[in-house]
Amino acid sequence: MGVYIRPQALEDALAALSESPLAILAGGTDFYPARVGKPLDDDVLDITALSALRGIERHGDTWCIGALATWTDLIRAELPPAFDGLKSAAREVGGVQIQNAGTIAGNLCNASPAADGVPSLLALDATIELSSTRGTRAVPLADFITGNRSTVREADELATGIVVPEPGAGTQSSFLKLGARRYLVISIVMAGFVIEPEGEEVGRARIAVGACSPVARRLPALEAALMGQPLDAGLGDHVTADHLATALAPIDDVRGSAAYRQDAALSVVRRGLSELGGQMAGG
Repeated sequence: MGVYIRPQALEDALAALSESPLAILAGGTDFYPARVGKPLDDDVLDITALSALRGIERHGDTWCIGALATWTDLIRAELPPAFDGLKSAAREVGGVQIQNAGTIAGNLCNASPAADGVPSLLALDATIELSSTRGTRAVPLADFITGNRSTVREADELATGIVVPEPGAGTQSSFLKLGARRYLVISIVMAGFVIEPEGEEVGRARIAVGACSPVARRLPALEAALMGQPLDAGLGDHVTADHLATALAPIDDVRGSAAYRQDAALSVVRRGLSELGGQMAGG
């Protein structure tokens, strides 16, 4: 049986991490299922009681999501429309019980290729705050996850928050997920979309696709191609297979082949952009 530590203050948690490597437990919705049928012999740092890490607040020109904010906290928070896509992703994370317990930061730190929160946060230009007794550093989400179940977090660091820049005026977003059924399913393909308008045209587009590579990826070639395009239901018509091929490296697994994922990703991105473009045009 491993050592179990439940600190009452952030400083205590960081001190414990500085002394020895510990498995960090927040909601536990990934931690426990991964250990079914195995003895629980990890040395655990349970940070669930650290209420200081649970808010979702605006600070100046940024929005700060505490590391212990749950999916339910996010769904209920009063946020601008630019976060609607992230809220849609939150509603796709398991059932209500999982949404009540699972944390957004934990979803990122678990670093599954099919992590539902990653595409929308990538499209929002999110940054991860990592703290230790040595200080605090900010890492762009695009650099934070380095592979399947792999991040740049050091053993003595704790993810303490997610920071999102204040979206531009009129920015809207959406999220689409393809799975083997409608609910309670791991993604085959998913995509997060954020569009900042300039008049009746696309001023800036940010699109990220997950579950089609070891790490979710932005689509920079497509983002560039969409600039200046009319905001309407035809926005998806500008998407080509080449826009995705240059960024994605689809994976084969039990949920779908690489070839299927490539085709499905193209359809999902086209549909998502058409729906969001039509919505922003008032159609």
